Amino acid sequence: MSPLVLICDDSNMARKQVLRSLPELWRENIQTASNGAEALTILRDSVIDILFLDLTMPGIDGVGVLQGMKKLKISANVFVISADIQPEMQNKVLALGAKAFLRKPVKADTLMAQLELHGLL
Repeated sequence: MSPLVLICDDSNMARKQVLRSLPELWRENIQTASNGAEALTILRDSVIDILFLDLTMPGIDGVGVLQGMKKLKISANVFVISADIQPEMQNKVLALGAKAFLRKPVKADTLMAQLELHGLL
């Protein structure tokens, strides 16, 4: 069975790029969110297996989503995808429970390698 996936990014183009990088068989189980508040609502209302999360968004940013997930005891395999590659930020999101920090724009082979590394393929 395909995992339930949520792609959260304020850029429609970035959401589509991640979506195209994922296995075609997963497509029917993919939801999208354009901001952190929308992502937290989906995460509260659905069981999401994998979350691809942008960091820099208006309102609730990616760090806020991770903090909200921790507070609400929501678990998912989170992969942060961001152009903010500062080591401090990478360490922060990993400490908040993200599986990996991927540089934006993420390449399909990099994304697939991370999914495989974490046993999600």
